[in-house]
Amino acid sequence: MSTAIASAEDNKAFVRRFIEEYWNQGNLALAEQFVAADWVRIELFSPDKLHGVEGAQQAATKWRSAFPDLHLTVNDMIAEGQKVATYWTFTGTHQGELNGIAPTGKKVTTSGISISRILNGRFIEEVVTTDLLSLMKQLGVISK
Repeated sequence: MSTAIASAEDNKAFVRRFIEEYWNQGNLALAEQFVAADWVRIELFSPDKLHGVEGAQQAATKWRSAFPDLHLTVNDMIAEGQKVATYWTFTGTHQGELNGIAPTGKKVTTSGISISRILNGRFIEEVVTTDLLSLMKQLGVISK
């Protein structure tokens, strides 16, 4: 079995393309092209792990349903070997239910970091953390 490891710059370009086309444009069919069958997403703010193409689509559907105008902006990226760390800013308008929180209509901006591992031209692992405290404050779920 051959394992292809792309250059750090190629991996950064791969992540940027995924963010733009998958997350920002909402082209969820691209999960099959970008995500390995055994991919795992660990969200540090959730006890659940998402797996494979279906898990990738679940994550995007959850966030894009709650924030249809969701937009991720890449602030910084560091890559080494198979891994890419991305510091990003999330903006969107809360127009759908999110984890039991009814739509508020509020525009929000928060940030997060994703660490992705890429092998053979596909994501095989992603660890994500989001500033949920800031998000919950902006939604009015918790007081300032």
